[in-house]
Amino acid sequence: MSRFWSLLWCACVVSACGRAHHLPPAPRALPEAATYRVQVGDVLGVRLYSAPELNEDITVAPDGRITTTLAQSVAAAGRDVADIAADLRRAYAGELKSPELTVEVKSASPSRVYVAGEVIYPGEQDSPGPPLTLVQAIARAGGLRTTGDPNHVFILRHGSGDRAIVLSTEYRAAIRGKDPSADVTLAPFDVVYVPKTGISRIYLWFNQHFQQFVPVSWGFSYNVNPVVNNGK
Repeated sequence: MSRFWSLLWCACVVSACGRAHHLPPAPRALPEAATYRVQVGDVLGVRLYSAPELNEDITVAPDGRITTTLAQSVAAAGRDVADIAADLRRAYAGELKSPELTVEVKSASPSRVYVAGEVIYPGEQDSPGPPLTLVQAIARAGGLRTTGDPNHVFILRHGSGDRAIVLSTEYRAAIRGKDPSADVTLAPFDVVYVPKTGISRIYLWFNQHFQQFVPVSWGFSYNVNPVVNNGK
């Protein structure tokens, strides 16, 4: 969860400081991964050729580690299966002569993304199948609030060195059918952030700094509400 909160903090900073169209665009498709990185909750199959009685399926624990019959607390999350197998061979070498083993992903945990900001149901979303797209994730979140700005939806993504990068989107073009390919594929742990519209920010400022001080004895009423035309 700390990863989510750090990305969400970045989202608030970006939303407050600038427009999403000044950001680099999100790639339309995810690059083909050279190797799969194991995640917490994945089920790994450990198979030994010379000692099949030691074959077992292990679930990656919340701390990102696994424990087998002959190996204690081996790091697994964020690594590929070849590296995990190499560590297990070294651990098994104390009990077995020249242990030959393989590690395979038997069952992958759901991919997680987060939707925050001006949506109906912000929060974490799990996808056990193919990765979610931008439009799918926002639809699962109930869609945009009337205060949400469809022109400046952006994505926070973990880049190299575990550093967050911020990417712009063309969400409105995707939902209006102008550019279906703008419905970009989300990467695991992406944060989709929907900022407020300009008129909503003005309304919020007015309500915080002026409306609360207006005396009720003035004898007239007024109604200031954010109006957003999402059809244009």
